[in-house]
Amino acid sequence: MRRNELFGTAVLCLAIATPALAAPRPVASADKRFEAIAAAEYAWRKTQFGPSEDAPKSERFKLPDVGPKIQAERLARWTQVSRALAELPVAKLSKANQVNYAVYKGQVDALLAEQRYRDYEKPLNADSSFWGDLAEMAREPLRTEADYRGYLAMLRDIPRYYDQQIGNMRAGLARGFTPAQITLLGRDAGVALVADAATPEASPFYAPFKAIPAVIPAETQAALRREAADAIAKAVTPAHAKLRVFLRDEYIPGARRELAAYDLPDGKAYYRSKVREFTTTDLTPEQIHQIGLTEVAKIRARMLEVMREVKFEGDLPAFLTYLRTDPRFYAKTPQDLLDRAAWDAKRFDGVASRWFGRMPRSRFAIRPVPDEIAPFYTGGRGGPGIYLVNTYNLPSRPLYSLMALTLHESAPGHAFQMPLAAENKALPAYRRDTYLSAYGEGWALYSEALGEDMGLYETPYDRFGMLSYQMWRAARLVVDTGIHTQGWTREQAQKYLHDNTALANHEIQTEVDRYIAWPGQALSYYMGMLTFVEARKRAEKALDAKFDIRAFHDAVLELGSVPLPVIDARVDQLIADGGKGPYPDVD
Repeated sequence: MRRNELFGTAVLCLAIATPALAAPRPVASADKRFEAIAAAEYAWRKTQFGPSEDAPKSERFKLPDVGPKIQAERLARWTQVSRALAELPVAKLSKANQVNYAVYKGQVDALLAEQRYRDYEKPLNADSSFWGDLAEMAREPLRTEADYRGYLAMLRDIPRYYDQQIGNMRAGLARGFTPAQITLLGRDAGVALVADAATPEASPFYAPFKAIPAVIPAETQAALRREAADAIAKAVTPAHAKLRVFLRDEYIPGARRELAAYDLPDGKAYYRSKVREFTTTDLTPEQIHQIGLTEVAKIRARMLEVMREVKFEGDLPAFLTYLRTDPRFYAKTPQDLLDRAAWDAKRFDGVASRWFGRMPRSRFAIRPVPDEIAPFYTGGRGGPGIYLVNTYNLPSRPLYSLMALTLHESAPGHAFQMPLAAENKALPAYRRDTYLSAYGEGWALYSEALGEDMGLYETPYDRFGMLSYQMWRAARLVVDTGIHTQGWTREQAQKYLHDNTALANHEIQTEVDRYIAWPGQALSYYMGMLTFVEARKRAEKALDAKFDIRAFHDAVLELGSVPLPVIDARVDQLIADGGKGPYPDVD
């Protein structure tokens, strides 16, 4: 973007009046106006956020300003951008920019809603937190002296950052805007681990300094270690000690007892904003609840078919009890579970080329979930470069579900789709770097079901594990809306999952607490998957013999993370193109 175009848009966005006697300026095209608005805002947006699993790597060591002044500035900026977008003649945009506009506007709408409802006053949920994001930084490899210097600067800035977060949480506490208290119990364990470290060298934050790359001179290594010990002793440990006191003495005891988002300040509007953010649709909670009930019934019928296939004598609850308690379905050691996950990931690699034309260049590691968060963490999580497998409480990690989990969290799920988006230089940066849950989680859940087409579920029990995971996500539509809009209790939600899925009781508890603490997010998975499934059916029917599954997958994955209606539009184009995918070099 040329400087004069950016300046022209800044004038437009700030609504600076042109003097009456000034010569008229040429009107920029709709495309240029839109591109300038998006480029300027996104460049600024990238400076606003700190370490998280979705943050650009260039910003990974920078702790953001989260104080009241910057929050007011963010609200003003996104309000201003929203107004500028509303003034654009969307119909005059190019076809490519009409798609970009839909994606970008959805991002801005969600960011603006978060500011209006002051989500920053609740910077944690049942399994994620701002201090947990920082702890993850200590596990990432550092390669250069600049990396280490950036990391040291982050350590020294932790007290300021934590003080601002505590201030925000106090403001949320004062108005009843907190996660439900039941979901916070034990959440200070990771903070205590840092606060109670016997020496700076024993702190988790010292880990990168234990094995500094040999390319860094020995005298520099020694200096870096001294600076790290000093920063941990003077900044990191005291900040965590202060945070622990706040959590234990003030925040957790004062957190609200109610579960429902509807009980939060302006709760109905807040929850509706979350439904829109996480499903990218205008469906009501009532409509989503009914979709969930319908899909649960369909999946239950398929589960009963598997029971008949294995000749199980008894009803579904009895079969679920059998699956939860028979030792043959569970790994004996954490390494056994990790090894099986690695084997499952490589089995996908063996068939990938028959199902995908374009595959990402990047690869991923498989690691266990860190001990300090494993007890309340989900069964697995994936993203660019990583597939985390929870090896805590092995009797709650069934092997018959592991292939489904692996396809979701590694390839062709998160560790496949997200790198593909990041590597697609034809997309603007705000589509390469950002993540929409309805698309990303919908794709990952579709990937689980795709495993059946690919022949990766070797036994009826493996297939039942996949169906249990499908049921789990369909049940989320019922449970999330039930908790947040219909007054469901925690026990009622747990029982619904217990009666309809093969999830272990421990995982049911951690999952329900996650839905309570993170309103709406659980809706994204199944609503997104339905879009991919229906789009594929439509393409298969329209194209008949011309349908190519690789072209279909390439077409939807080239989009990056987009609102669900954009998927439908892309598949319409695939059909109009006679089934030809976006990469003509793929035969």
